[in-house]
Amino acid sequence: MTTNTTTNKQTGGPVWDWAAGHGPVTGALSATTGAFALATTGAATSMPPGWVLAAGAAGAIGHTISSLRDRLSARTITMRSASWLVGAGWTTWAMTTGPLTWAALGSLAVIGVGIGTTAHSTLLHEEARELEALAAAERQVAAELSAGRRAIAAEWVDRVQRVCGITLRVLAVEMWPTGTGFTIDAELPPGGTTYGRIAQESAKLSADARLPHGCTATAGPGIDQGRVLIDVTTKNVLEQEVFYPSDYSRLSIHTGIPWGLRTNADEIKAYLREQCALVVGPTGSGKTNMVHTILAGFARAEDVLTWVIDLNAGSAGLAWARPAFDTHGHPVDGIAPGIDWLAASHQEALVMLNAAVRIAKHRKTAYQDLMAQANTDLLPISAQIPQIMLVVDEGAEILSSNDRELKKLAALILEVIRIVRAMGIRTVLTALGATSSVVGNLMIRREAKVRVALTGGEKEGMDLGKQFPGSRGLKPEQAPYKGSGFMGTPESEVGLFKSWRILPNQIRDIVTATSSLHPVLDKPSIKAAGGAYADRWNPERTAWMRDHTLTPGTAGPAAQSSANSGGGLNLSALRDQPAPAADEDAAVRAFMEQIDQQFGTAPEPSKDSERPAASGLNLSALRPENNAARQAALRILKDAGPEGTGASAIARGLADEHGTSRQTVVGWLKEWAEEGEAVRVGEGTKTRYVHRRYT
Repeated sequence: MTTNTTTNKQTGGPVWDWAAGHGPVTGALSATTGAFALATTGAATSMPPGWVLAAGAAGAIGHTISSLRDRLSARTITMRSASWLVGAGWTTWAMTTGPLTWAALGSLAVIGVGIGTTAHSTLLHEEARELEALAAAERQVAAELSAGRRAIAAEWVDRVQRVCGITLRVLAVEMWPTGTGFTIDAELPPGGTTYGRIAQESAKLSADARLPHGCTATAGPGIDQGRVLIDVTTKNVLEQEVFYPSDYSRLSIHTGIPWGLRTNADEIKAYLREQCALVVGPTGSGKTNMVHTILAGFARAEDVLTWVIDLNAGSAGLAWARPAFDTHGHPVDGIAPGIDWLAASHQEALVMLNAAVRIAKHRKTAYQDLMAQANTDLLPISAQIPQIMLVVDEGAEILSSNDRELKKLAALILEVIRIVRAMGIRTVLTALGATSSVVGNLMIRREAKVRVALTGGEKEGMDLGKQFPGSRGLKPEQAPYKGSGFMGTPESEVGLFKSWRILPNQIRDIVTATSSLHPVLDKPSIKAAGGAYADRWNPERTAWMRDHTLTPGTAGPAAQSSANSGGGLNLSALRDQPAPAADEDAAVRAFMEQIDQQFGTAPEPSKDSERPAASGLNLSALRPENNAARQAALRILKDAGPEGTGASAIARGLADEHGTSRQTVVGWLKEWAEEGEAVRVGEGTKTRYVHRRYT
């Protein structure tokens, strides 16, 4: 019986550990004290000595049986049996001669020391025997595994020789922990042979090995240029639907954002601090789900803010924004949107892109001291100065479009890609196909070095050779499953991968779980972005997300009413509404005549004359034909975008239908500038006006 060295917190003293086993010392002490107590009791009560011998023999037999069952060594069995028999013999002798003599006590002490020493020796022997048994089992497993690896090595040496005409020297075969394949590390033959000769025969090697569909044998560079690594997938993991991991822990743009799984079940990461990305996938390949995977990774990053442009009603970003707002568009406590800005219309996208350009240019001057202290020409991205990731769904199609409006967006996207790398703004573009019009742009080829091709088995428009130049043996047939395809980064060779599956309820969970991780845009960038960024989640500005009667980019009724109303008279004719119908003209004219008689309003000038000054109240905007021209002029100003336009250009646009003079347009522009509807830029002949939504 041993004592526990742990202090009892309640009593403050040691406690007995009755469950502990005996060691060599406590075992010997227990045996000798037990024998002495039994001998003393037996002598005092005149116990028959034969009973002690019978008990000792029974104990020896019992321990022998239990030791054999536990497969202990013969030395241990002998020691235990001898201890019982010696103890029983001493007890019998002591009972007959007296246990309190010096001879009895001395011999008992010698027996105790002998039992302890022998027990310690047998314990060490038993431990060594157990370790040897474990080592023998490991050697047997290693021998069997080594034999299997030697068989694999010999098989693939023969296969590469047969298919590629190259004789390899296999140095190692590593079995993947996932059990889905193995990697062969081999030395190439002398004479300048490269791993590319094996890589280009990937399909033939896979067919010769009779690999299942979705499994490949791909060759990549080894530790040096004279070595090759051949990854052989033996279990198809592409056909399985793998859901996004439930681990929503903190990520960083510097440590990479996971985008999916390789065929060996390892995560593949995208490092986007300096790189842009291009994701290609035809309809039905899982591209939209891949976009959600990308947004999920950005939502988990502590130093990333995500801006999304999706001209298809904002579908890519809606699921990430809506959980943070109630049915009236007001923020929900404790929940932040999974993305930082969503543009679903052409106008909103122009505002967003112009803000990105202004932020990048302002950061270049605002953070000169910080970059000097860090001794770097790259802006130190952190949670205090986050990187902006601009995700443009079907953005590659925008860049290749001939539409006049989309060309404006394309020019700004290319400007963002071109000038803002160092200042921490990068893009992720998606496309429907890997065609020349998509990957033919030099800027995309140069900057978008993280590339994904979701094939889904689709062959049309999937020119993998153009998207992954220099890589051979890539065929869409190798990834015929939804969400599967090829991915390559500067840090990882092009290879098969599987995108995670994300369901709408998991998107909501991710938004909720990562709300506390989102950074806030730094103050210099907020200043450069202007009011358009500050009001991006205004309930009226995002009314289209909840009111299905509104189109993206359209403000709610309250915002329209507020924009069209002012102090004093409510000139409803100036609101953005259609001109009165023909049957209302008579009533309007009668009302105008009454106003003219009462206030002496000046008559409306002819189309070719300037409007004279009036001493009374001028309500000429109430005339139906004038209101229509004014609204048409306002539409021309809005369509001019962030570059703005002038009075002459607006007058020319109105000439055919309305015949409005330039001077009239000048008056409208001045009124709009005073009301805040437009902003005047430049002086003299270079004067132009920009609508307020672009400022």
